[in-house]
Amino acid sequence: MRLTNNEVLTFCADDAHGAPIMMKADELGIEPSAFIDKINKSHQVSLAKFGIEYTNYYSTHSSENEALVSEIYLDAKSSGYIYKKDVEQCFDEQKQMFLADRYIIGDCPKCSAKNQYGDGCEECGATYSATELVNPKSSLSGTTPITKISEHIFFDLEKAKDNLINFLEKSTLQKSIVAKLSEWLDGDLKSWDISRDAPYFGFKVPNETDKYFYVWVDAPIGYIASATNWANKNNQSLENLWGKNSQYEIHHFIGKDITYFHGLFWPALLMKSKYKLPDTIHVHGFVTINGEKMSKSKGTFITADQFAEACDPELLRYYFASKLNSKIEDLDLNLEDLAQKINSDLVGKFSNIFSRSAPFISKNKNCLSNEIHQEHLSQCNKNIEKILEHYEDKEFSKAIKLIMEIADDTNKFINEHAPWKLDQAAAVIVATTSINVFKNLCILLSPVTPKLCKQMLLMLNIDQYSIEDLQTQLIDSEISEFKAILSRVEPLDIKDFYKKDEKMSEEDDNIIQIDDFMKVDLRVAKVIEASYVEGADKLLAIKLDLGHLGTKNVFAGIKSAYEPSQLEGKLVAMVYNLAPRKMKFGVSEGMILAASDSDGGIFVLSPDSGAQPGQKIK
Repeated sequence: MRLTNNEVLTFCADDAHGAPIMMKADELGIEPSAFIDKINKSHQVSLAKFGIEYTNYYSTHSSENEALVSEIYLDAKSSGYIYKKDVEQCFDEQKQMFLADRYIIGDCPKCSAKNQYGDGCEECGATYSATELVNPKSSLSGTTPITKISEHIFFDLEKAKDNLINFLEKSTLQKSIVAKLSEWLDGDLKSWDISRDAPYFGFKVPNETDKYFYVWVDAPIGYIASATNWANKNNQSLENLWGKNSQYEIHHFIGKDITYFHGLFWPALLMKSKYKLPDTIHVHGFVTINGEKMSKSKGTFITADQFAEACDPELLRYYFASKLNSKIEDLDLNLEDLAQKINSDLVGKFSNIFSRSAPFISKNKNCLSNEIHQEHLSQCNKNIEKILEHYEDKEFSKAIKLIMEIADDTNKFINEHAPWKLDQAAAVIVATTSINVFKNLCILLSPVTPKLCKQMLLMLNIDQYSIEDLQTQLIDSEISEFKAILSRVEPLDIKDFYKKDEKMSEEDDNIIQIDDFMKVDLRVAKVIEASYVEGADKLLAIKLDLGHLGTKNVFAGIKSAYEPSQLEGKLVAMVYNLAPRKMKFGVSEGMILAASDSDGGIFVLSPDSGAQPGQKIK
């Protein structure tokens, strides 16, 4: 949006309050404020590694937020949206505190499954109150909690129903989100418990004793507080930024698990305040790793810092952009697909334009021609507006697709004109044309890979650029010598992200026992079908016959060494009990064995004649 000359202000804040923060700080023997300050600083370091910059990155634990929370709460209260009622809760007598659901463990009252949390059973899916748990225990002290009555403060969501319906009609939301929020609005809207009892790390509720605002009250108001903090330091007005008559559009970007809160509670809370409701809420799905949910226990949990340690963050920015759209879909980080996409797109198409054109410019004393193939340049520029529209519509994958189509067409343009066969003057015209397309591609890709594009543009002697530069032409000017910035990447292994945390084993530590080997189920298999995989540089799709065990489909990275026809009818050895692996092109149900050498040779291992499909290899 900045590239297209829009004024963009981005605000965020660490969610700093709640019982978990309080207890973790207590465990570490430090004040909660010191604990959250350390987290805030580490988050900003992590964000910087990925080139993510906010106009103001703040904390919900601030004087600005405390004042705003009290103000917005009192406005809601004076408008009749606040009431009180008694709530029965579990109370830890040893810790002298009421327990949140996550801190109570017991037997499910429906199916008797053990070690279930206080809000629902993971075994049978039942939901219940924590006071219904059988044999409950506090996970904090191990003692049996008692039930105790406490008066809580509630926000009457039902009272805001008509206004919320009006909000959905006026705001710009994804259709599926409108449908889901409308479905909830058609049902009974439960009031929102907005208070917690002491001890609690948060803001005190005005005119109450030992009552604190629940973390989800002050968390979203923290957006406005962050804007306030910036406005105060920059001689700006919060009323101009976020007041009811503000001309700014308010956009929220959230995960799908907090849709109910941001789509209903948050706008309802703002309705009686003097602040503008969000114009739109952009909802994303979750990030998965190699087709699986992120899990520390399964070794599929990757932090931003771990990724930056193992791989250039710009590459992840590109990969995510190439897959993201405006829909609420989970986004899978497939590590093999990541390498394939970087090598195919950024190295093989984008950077390749510059590297192929540079030698001809170099022979011309690094000076561009004063002529250009205008027809090719115009053809490449015809989709620029469409690309910018895709960006604005959050259809990033469509923008990337069009950008790479331009890159692909320009590589074809170089092939067709074959500058290596032309005289110097004609060759420089071809190269100059390609460099001009490359310059535009850098500008169009700069929101996605800003660091990479800046380095590329600097070699064209461009250190400042704007959207208008897409229409300017680089002719009869000098550029710098080309230096390779991008190179092909090898697929990462999930273990690569933990290398810093683990000491490398000595070579003799790699000895395994017979029991370890016996865990691998090796089988004889016969190739009954082999074919190329569209869009894959290295893979062949192979269908294997395993006799009485049926058939298996696998993807093998042996395209460089074998034609499909060479494999059909061949006996191979395969790992039969390898967990299925979800890939971009389908599911691979095993692995065939092959040897390789340092020269890139690949040799599929074959059982001796007479072996039968399905036989176990021991």
